[in-house]
Amino acid sequence: MDRLSVIGILLALIALIGGSILKGAGVGALLSPAAFTIVIIGTLAAIFIHTPTSTFFHGMKMAKWVLSPPRQDTEALITRVVGWSSVARKQGLLALEGEVEAESDPFIRKGLQLLVDGSEPDVIRNILEVELQTREHQDLQGAKVFEGMGIYAPTLGIIGAVMGLMAVLKNLADPSKLGHGIAAAFVATIYGIGSANLFFLPIAAKLKALVADQARVREMLIDGLISISQGENPRNIEIKLRGYLHSTPEAPRGQTA
Repeated sequence: MDRLSVIGILLALIALIGGSILKGAGVGALLSPAAFTIVIIGTLAAIFIHTPTSTFFHGMKMAKWVLSPPRQDTEALITRVVGWSSVARKQGLLALEGEVEAESDPFIRKGLQLLVDGSEPDVIRNILEVELQTREHQDLQGAKVFEGMGIYAPTLGIIGAVMGLMAVLKNLADPSKLGHGIAAAFVATIYGIGSANLFFLPIAAKLKALVADQARVREMLIDGLISISQGENPRNIEIKLRGYLHSTPEAPRGQTA
């Protein structure tokens, strides 16, 4: 569980609800079926048109990363790579065949299989980098679903406010309805700007950061596998891979790549 994300969501709700109460408007002022329909439903409509179906659903699946990010334990992965290199130097690459069968991660399993098959370093790099780039592109497109929603929501909030003011202008003859009508009109603006800046855009930014972290760990793995195929000293491999720790956040112990 990402505690910072949980705290952020709670503070966002406190900012909106608490701010409305402190300003004297009350919680009820934020409840508007019309504003919800125009802004939230309208944003979904826009993103449905904007995004391919597979990309939209992939983005929705990625949303859980905000609270439960799929981080890798890079320390453990480095230890595993160094262990593989030691086995390969002492017993040959074929000795890693058992590791291939036991590996659950498809990316690692493919890399190990290429090693066992005796593929050239350039071949290993090319194959794994294609998969890395494909997965990274797919995940970034999923993150952009929320980025798109963050772009559309404020504009729809303005549209909702204008529509509300249009309704107010029709009731100029009845001053008792003006105050309530104007207040209701601006609720749509709150929905649009609030949802974009407190939820959609921050979610997109966090997902992009997590995608970048995953890509760096896979790049580290590729370098490690290439070093093994070239017969480098395990100690030198460890030193090389530890350079990635300066740019990759550490995950809690017990999680693997």
